[in-house]
Amino acid sequence: MSFKYSEILSQKSQKLNDLATSLKQQYSTADPFPHIQIDNFFSDEYLSKVLNEFPDLSNLKNSQNYKNQNEIKFANNNYKNFPDQIKNFFDFLNSETFCNFLQIITSINEKLVGDKELSGGGLHEIKSGGLLKVHTDFNKHPTNNLDRRVNVLIYLNKNWKKEYNGCLELWDKKMRECKQKILPNFNKMVIFSTTDFSNHGHPDPIDCPNEISRKSIALYYFSSGRPDYEITNTIKKNRTHFKNRFGFSNEIKEKKEYIKNFLRQFPLYAKIKNFEKKYLRKKK
Repeated sequence: MSFKYSEILSQKSQKLNDLATSLKQQYSTADPFPHIQIDNFFSDEYLSKVLNEFPDLSNLKNSQNYKNQNEIKFANNNYKNFPDQIKNFFDFLNSETFCNFLQIITSINEKLVGDKELSGGGLHEIKSGGLLKVHTDFNKHPTNNLDRRVNVLIYLNKNWKKEYNGCLELWDKKMRECKQKILPNFNKMVIFSTTDFSNHGHPDPIDCPNEISRKSIALYYFSSGRPDYEITNTIKKNRTHFKNRFGFSNEIKEKKEYIKNFLRQFPLYAKIKNFEKKYLRKKK
């Protein structure tokens, strides 16, 4: 598929590989884990068209409504139901050109690929009162078993105010201190490496006017294989793991899965679960 890069990207981003090379040291040395935020990466005009097509996810078919102690949000990854402009944007973000940009800026050795299934990604919307507790993400693709390596978040919120809350928080490895707070402003892209130590979220409820919401686009990128030091426990359940912030007790609800964790060390268990994900869940 061909893209008109001059329409999608801002003037400063036209030479993608050069930009990635100039930013990769900043990315690799960022605190508390490799990440970067890039303002005005995309054309304002193009991204405004994406925003104009962004649906109210509470009314969009097949949206997921998360409402529990750990997260209150709406999400939708059903690409076929997306408006055309949004489909085009996802096509670009999953393209080899954009994956090459990520490959350079992250310095990841293993080849990065996009995810047309948009597993865990897609369109995200959080309304007043919504939140997402600090967590680390699942580290294996649910159907092809590739390793999840990179998160890309693109914010679509014009005139977002600090007092609304909703900043993306990046916490240190031991969950004792928030090292970065990133305001989810329009045309801000955040890229970060996905490991068992990339603690992130926006744990305080959003307090914005009812007529607006915190809108974002999320994509995840995968590779076949990864360094062992990025994963602490290979037999835990492959899912989002929420964590208490320092000074907050019982802030999150975490499932206890002692028996399942024991079974996960056996290859047969993994084969059974993969069969279920691939052939049975789609029939629901």
